[in-house]
Amino acid sequence: MIKLESLKKNNHFRQTLKEKKIHTDFFSIFAAKDFLPKKNNKILFISFVMKKKIGNAVKRNKIRRKLRAIVHKLLKIKGAINTNYTYIVFGKSKAYEKNHKILYSEMQKSFKRF
Repeated sequence: MIKLESLKKNNHFRQTLKEKKIHTDFFSIFAAKDFLPKKNNKILFISFVMKKKIGNAVKRNKIRRKLRAIVHKLLKIKGAINTNYTYIVFGKSKAYEKNHKILYSEMQKSFKRF
């Protein structure tokens, strides 16, 4: 099982935001080749970020949970997510209303493009 590890430092976020990016109606994904040292290959550096303008904390956390659950499902499929990258996922307010299947297919397409 691959463990999800969040980015902690400001310069890690800045470095990741400068690299590749994909935007959809429901989320934006930023990716950069791994620049953080890994002790083993069982760690994926990924952060889920929400703007405060989207809504109250309940709405933001629900979107974050939806996106994190989809990433967990995609990690079970071999080759769906490249673990040699560091990712930042920005959730958008449209993701709150959409169901899991639509978000899953969109995220799967987005990660294939990397």
